[in-house]
Amino acid sequence: MKQEFTFCCPCHFGLESVLKFELTQIGASNLQVSDGRITFTGDLSLLARANLCLATAERVLLVLGEFDAVTFEELYQGVKRIPLEQYIGKLDAFPVKGYSLNSELHSVPACQSIIKKAAVDRLSGAYHINSFAETGAVCRIQFSLQNNHVCMYLDTSGTSLHKRGYRQNANLAPIKETLAAGILDLARIRGNSVLCDPFCGSGTFLIEGAIKALHIAPGINRQFAASKWGWVPQEIWREERGRAIDSVRRDADFEAYGWDIDPDCVELARENAKKAGVASRIHIEQGDVRKFIQPEHATVVCNPPYGERMLEVKEAEELYAVMGKRFPADAAHPCYIISPHETFESHFGKPASKRRKLYNGMLKCQLFMYFK
Repeated sequence: MKQEFTFCCPCHFGLESVLKFELTQIGASNLQVSDGRITFTGDLSLLARANLCLATAERVLLVLGEFDAVTFEELYQGVKRIPLEQYIGKLDAFPVKGYSLNSELHSVPACQSIIKKAAVDRLSGAYHINSFAETGAVCRIQFSLQNNHVCMYLDTSGTSLHKRGYRQNANLAPIKETLAAGILDLARIRGNSVLCDPFCGSGTFLIEGAIKALHIAPGINRQFAASKWGWVPQEIWREERGRAIDSVRRDADFEAYGWDIDPDCVELARENAKKAGVASRIHIEQGDVRKFIQPEHATVVCNPPYGERMLEVKEAEELYAVMGKRFPADAAHPCYIISPHETFESHFGKPASKRRKLYNGMLKCQLFMYFK
């Protein structure tokens, strides 16, 4: 019988339902949803599959344990009880990272120091050595301390999962790939969809739409921290990558069209689409939204420019009015627009069919959905 582990995937606030569906699709069990994260159980194959296939998770964390702590001694003893030697080799690096909210132990650097000391002492006893070179694989220890409750994790992903590898270059205000993927799911982009983005920037919505429609695993072209861990068999990674490659649907009818007023953005988006391997499905031209014509039954998904200074805010509001005239925003021309502007609908000229609160980085936004 395969060993079961408990995992945790953080996600953007507002995308929990999307991530839950993704996890169900890849075979996760015992899902528990909370704000901005989902815990679940599975074996090592699921660890690899989650890293390769999840489009909206920020990373995949292995849950090591949890306990309450209001003193540094309690924190030290709680960490020291965790059998870290089962996961961290004697040559492995084990940096510590985390956060503290509404807790007695509010100093993050102090918590990091105590957790590191407890880890060193635990591993010293297990391996009978007094110092660690930390020259091997990276096994990053993560902690969250909230309301005096400590959760300890091992980061299996390494670099955040939003970094797919195709967007080494971006325009000034790119939307995160994981957030874009979640919005596209809410917009019901499928294998037969036609997707449009009149403000395509570096092409994130278009590329993520193609990846989703063609059933390409978002992490297929990158590596993960756990792929270098000695206790996770390489055969598992080979099997799951093979499974991901076999599931690609090149026969999907999906097409995407993008425009941007900036010719540099057009070139950048085309270059990123090539890197992602989906350039044949994406058509990008220089264009002004004032001349935009939405094809019948195509779906618009976009992140229009917005301003934070007064003049820029006024310009953004004028742009929203132009969009309202160019976007039919009805059942035959659905559109999904993310904006931090509280009164977007009044400038756009139409009330949304539905709205959803989302965060773009630290910026509180709304996804305005028009489909009726």
